[in-house]
Order: sequence, then structure tokens, then C-alpha cells
Amino acid sequence: MKLSLGPLLYYWPKPTVENFYQQALNSEADVIYLGETVCSKRRELKTRDWIELAKALEGQGKEIILSSMALLEAPSEVKILRQLCENGTIKVEANDVAAIQLLSKSKLPFVCGPAINCYNASVIKLFVNKGMQRWVMPVELSRDWLAKTLNDCEDLGIRSQFEVEVFAHGFMPLAYSARCFTARSENKSKDDCELCCIKYPNGRPASTQENQQVFLLNGIQTQSGYCYNLINDLPSMRGLVDLLRISPSGIESFATLQQYREMVNGADKHWPLDSKECNGFWHQIAGLEIQ
Repeated sequence: MKLSLGPLLYYWPKPTVENFYQQALNSEADVIYLGETVCSKRRELKTRDWIELAKALEGQGKEIILSSMALLEAPSEVKILRQLCENGTIKVEANDVAAIQLLSKSKLPFVCGPAINCYNASVIKLFVNKGMQRWVMPVELSRDWLAKTLNDCEDLGIRSQFEVEVFAHGFMPLAYSARCFTARSENKSKDDCELCCIKYPNGRPASTQENQQVFLLNGIQTQSGYCYNLINDLPSMRGLVDLLRISPSGIESFATLQQYREMVNGADKHWPLDSKECNGFWHQIAGLEIQ
């Protein structure tokens, strides 16, 4: 199995982002995704900056992929998407069906990201026919669902035509909304948000009255409040999964990649999960639980 470093879901200052990706070149990641996937108002790096950064990282031993936004709300965002898809050399992860349409028209291969509701073999076949080379399974699906879906793909004769990637570590993107919850939490409107997301480099926690952190607010994105961690579930993935995705949270993500590399290489370990980690979705139980 290969390891991937997923796209940065948070809003960081430009120097922090550039330094992070320079360090990523020396990490255990085989694949590096980059690009703005949450909000077009986050412009520390503009689209051309992401493309230039991707091209600067290309050819240094990693597969580089540009990720598109998951929710398009204005014609200007479609224009940005078109610019991303027409970058010239870098493969794109489509997180919206509009991106698939643009890439398919240009006969460009693509990765189907986890934000796209792709839940069965018939949809996978449709996307394979449009040029999909890798499917990132939606985060809420289980191992049993994956196994059944891939068996169905075998029956359709398409299983060998795409790779499977699983979100294995990080705070899961659960939902997107036209509203900005981070702005609202500061009593600001979305149109006058003052880019307050940059104050929360790992999202803003949202807890219950019992002080249980159930969600993270990340602009228009709602994330899980617990960190998803499938490091002990790697044995159950063999024969099903080709890539494991680590979602960036900071430089500590590089240590996480090292731990996953040890497990991929056959280390006989069991990593204790703490009370703020979970693996429930993989086991088809409540997402915040640990199996």
C-alpha cells in the first residue's frame, strides 16, 4: 500500500503552507495532494500559486495532484475550477461533479475525491468511463461496504481499471454548507467573515453541554470532533486498499506518516488509540466509537 498526504483542509498563512510542503517532500508520503478544497475566499495562495507550487514539487520523487473545491457557489468559482483543470501537466482530484465533467471533456484522467457521493459500482463504472483512475472512498463507508462494492466492480469487469484510496487518519470532512459556521461562531456574516478561519489552524471545536467535542467548524465544512485513525486496521485492508490518506494537521502529520509506513512494511505493533480518536465508520458502527 502507498501513503498519501491529503489536501490541506485548513487556512494557513502562505509561508506556513510553503514550508509544510517543502518538508512533505522528505516525508514518507508517496502521493501529495494540494489545493484549496473548502472556500474560495481563502486566498493566501491563489489558484495560480497552487499550480505553481504543484509544478515546483513535481519531479522530486512524489506523485503530485491538485485538489478541487467540494462546493461551488458562484460563476467565479467555476472559472477557478476551469483554471485548475486546465493547468497543463498536473493530475486533478475532482471533489465536485463539475470537475469530472470538465476533465472528461478534455479527456484528462482524474482522481475521484471523497467529497463526491460515489457509493456503488454503477457510479464507479460511470466515472471510470469518464477517465477516473483512482477512487477515494467517502469517509463514512465501512470495510464491508468497500468489499461488496469492489466485488460488484469485479462482476462489471472494471476492478483493475482504478485504484482505491481510503481516508485513514485525520479529522473527517463530514458535510459542506452554503453557510460559514466559523464566521457565525464569531457573530460575523459569511460575506464579512474577515477570513477568521486563519485564527483556527486546526478548526474550531464544537462541544456538547457535557463538554464532548463532537465536531470541528472549518468554514463551510463540518469535520468530526474525533480524529479518525485506522492504523490498527491495516491488516483488514490488504487486497482491498491501494492507498492510505493522512489528512494534514501540522508537522506532526509527518510522524503519523512514519507510523503508517512502519505498519505498511509489516511492523507487528498495536497502537493504542486515545479517547479523542475513533475508527467506527470502518467497522460499520457509530463513527465516534472505537472498535
